[in-house]
Amino acid sequence: MAIGTKDLAVTELDGYDNDRLAAELDKAKQELFNLRFQAATGQLESHGRLKAVRRDIARIYTILRERELGIRTAPSASE
Repeated sequence: MAIGTKDLAVTELDGYDNDRLAAELDKAKQELFNLRFQAATGQLESHGRLKAVRRDIARIYTILRERELGIRTAPSASE
């Protein structure tokens, strides 16, 4: 089983347009910042969540890059 958030599976992210992916990326980066802050202050309860959020960010970057290269296509507006 892949590590990461169930809401951000590749099949789910494929259906998002680039603007929605950018919004999800911003949200994931903010969560990662908060988790790192909690870890630094000793308040972090789930260290596995750090790994999951980092993988979610990498997954979003991968899909965006594949779209740039033409490997993966963005969903059309009619869908």
